[in-house]
Amino acid sequence: MIKVLLLDDHAVVRAGYRRWIDETPDLRVVAEAATSAQACEAVRDQSIDVAVVDLALREDSGLEVIRRIRARSPRTRMLVFTMFDHAAHALQALRLGAHGYLTKDHEPQAVLQALRHIAAGGRVFSPAVLQSWATDSAGQGLNPLSVLTPREFEVLRLATDGLATRTIADALHVSEKTVHNTLSLVRQKLNTRSDFALMRLVAEHGLVPPQG
Repeated sequence: MIKVLLLDDHAVVRAGYRRWIDETPDLRVVAEAATSAQACEAVRDQSIDVAVVDLALREDSGLEVIRRIRARSPRTRMLVFTMFDHAAHALQALRLGAHGYLTKDHEPQAVLQALRHIAAGGRVFSPAVLQSWATDSAGQGLNPLSVLTPREFEVLRLATDGLATRTIADALHVSEKTVHNTLSLVRQKLNTRSDFALMRLVAEHGLVPPQG
């Protein structure tokens, strides 16, 4: 039996996942979480084989929870299941220890197969993400967001979402000063001289989630 943790801050979405998963004989949802704190508590208290993680958590950090789950339960493998379909997000998730990356346009059967494959030691990626990687490679890998560390990337993503500095600091478990300093470093790395230039750059390179 493959034991699964669901991390998504929408209860109705988790209910849908659970229905798909629990209808199969070899998969079982043993824990649900709406926040990174709840997810970390679940992996600490139970033996989780695969954690399904959404990156777009309200006032929380999907990338940060990957880091925290990895630290608390190295044996737990992680499948990112998210609306973000650009390689920039997948790259940062992989850097932090994710084992698969699927976008939410996949049919339930594809998700179930991904869980089995990841639990068995494999890796799974959405075609859209692979296409994004191929496009970046064709451009000689010049996506500027790839120079950012996972922490820098997530600070920038949360700031792009319009979250306040205090909220970003709480989500990442750092100080407000660290957030300010990180954003300054991001602007230097990306060579953007204004907030408008920064927002245009991140929109062009996949940091803003698709609408609808």
